[in-house]
Amino acid sequence: MAITLEQCWHRVPGGTAAAALGCVDALGRLTAPPEMVGISAWHRNPPEEPFAPSIEMAQLRLPRAGLYWGWHKLRWPSVQRAAGRVDAIHATGMAVPPRTAPLAVTVNDLAFLRHPDHFTPRGMRFFVQSLELTRKDADIVVCPSQHTADDCSRAGIPAERLRVVPYWTDDDMVPTQVAEEVRQKFGLAERFVLWVGTAEPRKNLAGLLEAWRVLGRTAEELVLVGPAGWKSNLDNDLAASKSNLGGALASSEQPVRRLGFVSETDKRALMRAASVVCYPSLTEGFGLPVLEAMVQGAPVVTSASGATAEVAGSAGVLVDPTQPTQIADALAGLLDDPDAAARAGKQGRERALAEFTWERTAGGLVDVYRELAG
Repeated sequence: MAITLEQCWHRVPGGTAAAALGCVDALGRLTAPPEMVGISAWHRNPPEEPFAPSIEMAQLRLPRAGLYWGWHKLRWPSVQRAAGRVDAIHATGMAVPPRTAPLAVTVNDLAFLRHPDHFTPRGMRFFVQSLELTRKDADIVVCPSQHTADDCSRAGIPAERLRVVPYWTDDDMVPTQVAEEVRQKFGLAERFVLWVGTAEPRKNLAGLLEAWRVLGRTAEELVLVGPAGWKSNLDNDLAASKSNLGGALASSEQPVRRLGFVSETDKRALMRAASVVCYPSLTEGFGLPVLEAMVQGAPVVTSASGATAEVAGSAGVLVDPTQPTQIADALAGLLDDPDAAARAGKQGRERALAEFTWERTAGGLVDVYRELAG
């Protein structure tokens, strides 16, 4: 099985790389894992942790831009030029190699169809080409949620080719003492609301910042973790937020903190330490940070639209992400009621451990690979 993993080398690998590596790791835990080889463009060095693949990599002798252009425009080169003979191909991102063996393509989301204004013209061209090639060449289309599967169906991919295989995440809970040490390392308030992700328009940080302004709290901090992505307006959003805070709040001790990229270990510790994790995206194909927060026992506020509602279920507080007052009310409800927050965190962890396991992810992918081979 050839598995494309070039997204691990992207400037901002983000959730697509983490999800793809999680799939590889889940398959590797099986008693009899499938034979896997990763496919990438030509690189001098491996990707930085935590995005280093755990399987053998085969590199095609082209830089990423050339490889993506060749795959989408010329349908060349084949993955076999690097990997040798393979029984099937799994494209885990939107760069679709030629179908030189039975082909599965993972479509994480079709956000570019829902919010085209959130993407660059170049990005739109790439994703449109990818969707066309997926419709034309993919034997099976793997989706991490029913929300994405429904979007794929509306985009013209026949339902009989769609398979829903949810993601998983490591279920270890960070010890309380370790979480407290990490909180202190970053100098954060004892109580804080945490957002984690790649800052780009569909993540709705402007809406979250407006909700925080509406909330007007000084006892807690809003903490933002993650790199800037494409079309990120985070600096402008933060500047606008600070100008709107006014008076006492503007002079208080950093009610909004931007930490940028942190290690995977620190990220999970911050989720464990957070009073609330808030992830009010406009749309998501899965929403891995929601699941990661649930595993850490953090109460979660997230969007009622998109796949995050599927992940959080009744354990999360679901809001309309376009209504900052709803986000603010949900945050206030958890911050002001520690017992309710503790119940939500407990229910979230129980749901995560029961519903989103490595066995479920690996089993779903093995079924897909058997279909391709059959």
